[in-house]
Amino acid sequence: MAEYLIESEGVGERIDKFVSRKEGISREFAKKLIESGHITLNGERTKPSRKLRRGDIVSVTIPPPEPTELKPEEIPIRVLYQDDHLIVVDKPPGMPVHPGAGVRSGTLVNALLSLFPDLPGIGGVERPGIVHRLDKDTSGVMVVAKSDLAHQSLIEQFKSRKVEKRYLALICGVPKPRKFTIDMPIGRSIGDRKKFSVNAVNPKEAVTEVEVLEELAGGRYSLVEARPKTGRTHQIRVHLSHIGYPIVGDPVYGGGRRRAIKEAPTREIKEAMERVERQMLHARLLGFRHPATGEWMEFEAPMPRDMLDLLNLLRKS
Repeated sequence: MAEYLIESEGVGERIDKFVSRKEGISREFAKKLIESGHITLNGERTKPSRKLRRGDIVSVTIPPPEPTELKPEEIPIRVLYQDDHLIVVDKPPGMPVHPGAGVRSGTLVNALLSLFPDLPGIGGVERPGIVHRLDKDTSGVMVVAKSDLAHQSLIEQFKSRKVEKRYLALICGVPKPRKFTIDMPIGRSIGDRKKFSVNAVNPKEAVTEVEVLEELAGGRYSLVEARPKTGRTHQIRVHLSHIGYPIVGDPVYGGGRRRAIKEAPTREIKEAMERVERQMLHARLLGFRHPATGEWMEFEAPMPRDMLDLLNLLRKS
């Protein structure tokens, strides 16, 4: 247990903010500790909003992490970087980020628990360390928090749109012009609650910058870079599909797989498109400020083999 005597430092400050700063934990976690009685003021329970006065004594007890039913699994995962505060990984396609309905194993979280046993308790029992996500079949760079300080900082950076995100996508057709911005709100689809759409219930702002990098197979396909400025679910997939250029292999939005097969100029490409089992979308780059040092950091992940092989085939046609 830690105790703090309030003299000059902290006077007039909310107790949750004071403890967050002194203990290096998130403010949300500090609030939960106050509400559960693990943080007391002058030996008594208090409210997170209580402002400190000279002579107050703040007592802090950090309980051990809650036990989790999630099992560590030795699943190969490429770690791009790690220190005391964060982990950066290259998530392979086909791997869910965290457990969900009917999924209790084989996730990125299961793999991380095997590599980093101290991860439970950071940000929640079911999603330890997770501050953002990629779709199951989208590959690429992800950052995971190892400390409450990092969890709080990274969530705030994503929320305030200070994170740089760049994706590569193989799409049907070639948009004109080569550089443009899609500014269309997104929300739950009116016709299908499992999907997202610009024709939505309570749509929220969604902005994606797009640049055509290569025209492929005589203009039937193209490789584009997408830079989402907001973080809506399925944003890139929904935006590109809505303007008529679905991602190759996308099983949900715009008939990307059907159209990709129909557009194939050769038998070899048609057979390759028939074998595609996921959307060809890859999180190539992620940039953010280190939660502890403030240093700007950028990480890149190479295109996965299935996407690279398809791209090279299209380049030759």
